[in-house]
Amino acid sequence: MSEFGIVEDTLFIPMAGRIYASENCPKILYDEKALALKERLPMKLLEQGKQSQYTLVASASRSANMDRCIRKFLLKNPEGIIVQLGCGLETTYYRCGGENRWYAVDLPNVIDYRTKLLPQPERETYLAEDAFSENWLQQVRAENPEAPLLITAGGLFHYFEEEKVLELLRLMGRFGDVELIFDTVNKRGMAMLQKKYMKQIGHGEARMFFYVDSASDLAVKLGIAAEAITEKPYYQHISKKGLNLSTRVSMTVSDQFGMVKMVHIQMGKEVRNP
Repeated sequence: MSEFGIVEDTLFIPMAGRIYASENCPKILYDEKALALKERLPMKLLEQGKQSQYTLVASASRSANMDRCIRKFLLKNPEGIIVQLGCGLETTYYRCGGENRWYAVDLPNVIDYRTKLLPQPERETYLAEDAFSENWLQQVRAENPEAPLLITAGGLFHYFEEEKVLELLRLMGRFGDVELIFDTVNKRGMAMLQKKYMKQIGHGEARMFFYVDSASDLAVKLGIAAEAITEKPYYQHISKKGLNLSTRVSMTVSDQFGMVKMVHIQMGKEVRNP
């Protein structure tokens, strides 16, 4: 029996995707740390056989998209701070780290498991906190009062009601220069995610709620100083070379109808040009 709940169990899904991409389509993502951890993970939860190539590539693409956004942010903000909400077993720090300060936030049982597999590195701090609490924001800002802050939320917001997500974003806006990158779906994409994708990866019981039809409208809903910087198709920068035809078609259709996308929002400060 898993030591995690339904939502926490999904932390193995992106790991499986990163391992698959590293072994089969490294042009999408190559994750040396994920490969090194493969033999230490519970194979039943990591089992790729029940997933299609598309679901595995979708997970790897999220990490690749986040990497791209993080590197761009750090290039513009050499003193910037990175915070990963719902970090799970993400290994972004090892792909994109350097001299910057990083924070990884997740529930206590996930952080405990993460620490066993990935002992806390020198420049990344693990915070065993609810992503929707104010505690982690207070600590990050107390330790970095003026630094530009990039918060990433990969595969997180889908599982929560819209008002809960909006309240978190409003809370972020109270902490100065804050940018947020997250993946999301539109209404059509949500239906597909719930009915097909989650069942295919063995988590059809995980309820999903949050979607974004328009990032600009989302920024307005917040009712604070906030603006959507970018709203990009999920697979815009992802190589399709060598993938199955059905996978390539699914990626193309997704981007054509905006079913899955990356959203970049700035809060608490006048927006700079991306």
